[in-house]
Amino acid sequence: MSSTVRATVVQASSIFYDTPATLDKAERLLKEAAALGSQLVVFPESFIGGYPRGYNFADQSPRGKESFRKYHASAINVPGPEVDRLASMAAKYKVYLVIGVIERDGYTLYCTVLFFDPEGNYLGKHRKLMPTYWERLVWGFEIARQLQFMTLHMENLVRSFVGKIICWENRMPLLRTAMYGKGIEIYCAPTADSGDTWVATMRHIAMEGGCYVLSPIQFCRRKDYPPPPEYLYSPTEEDVTPDSIVWAGGSVIISPHGEILAGPNYEGEGLFTADLDVRGEIPKAKFQFDVVGHYSRPDVLSLTVNNRPLLPVTFTSSPSKIKDDDEIDECKDIYKMGNLGDNLAKVLLQ
Repeated sequence: MSSTVRATVVQASSIFYDTPATLDKAERLLKEAAALGSQLVVFPESFIGGYPRGYNFADQSPRGKESFRKYHASAINVPGPEVDRLASMAAKYKVYLVIGVIERDGYTLYCTVLFFDPEGNYLGKHRKLMPTYWERLVWGFEIARQLQFMTLHMENLVRSFVGKIICWENRMPLLRTAMYGKGIEIYCAPTADSGDTWVATMRHIAMEGGCYVLSPIQFCRRKDYPPPPEYLYSPTEEDVTPDSIVWAGGSVIISPHGEILAGPNYEGEGLFTADLDVRGEIPKAKFQFDVVGHYSRPDVLSLTVNNRPLLPVTFTSSPSKIKDDDEIDECKDIYKMGNLGDNLAKVLLQ
């Protein structure tokens, strides 16, 4: 019985500020990947909603604020109608789907990756723990939560654990160790990093974790973003032409031995596919080095992971304890800020 999983990483650009069109493009690419026989398809970081490359979100002028409003409007709620559509795509093409999105939670945005199975079930998400550099001006930080995994169930494979962390989170040794401790076998690493050093990082992680590594990266030209003055590419718009490559791709698939199985490609959009012999090659790699097994020394070095969410606001009283008119009036007084206060009080009393 074969123990292989056919996996595809997608190298393509979003359609910035146009989430419906990006979803259409995602479906076209998913259809192409399914035609290759792929069982697992992984899309780049922030594919739905877009990565604001070259944009100056430190701009607090009216133009900068309007740009953020548009970006916020392009993000998606999780769950929400866009998530439902992605789930239906996974079911239609009978694939496990891992895809990067910009998630809207109230007025805060998160760089998030979503999981779906071939039955069309949304399985969960991972929000980026640590946005990089100027990303911190536009994306929120993930609170502590359980590291999200997806288990592949196939006729030719009893199970395989798939997990993911985003971009430079992969440079965080303790986070990688937490992933290894969860038993990751197919390690998804969508990123915005297109440099040669990224491939070296992915090869190192594959050998360190004894796992397959799949790293999809967008490939974008300036014309894939809105034209000026709607979208001004920094440092100056004059530095680029419509055909200038502003995101060079470099998607790769790496074996547990650090061998490059597909990619990297820096020439354009494309699908890169490889067969992952999970039960055949991972034991061979672990025989040499098992970072959380026979090559660990918990008597000297160990890691504790806090996965209990910490919320900015916690209400300790139960609504059921509000019994009479005096308490209702008191609650309204506390939250009274025009009509907003009354609305909040009504919510608390429901």
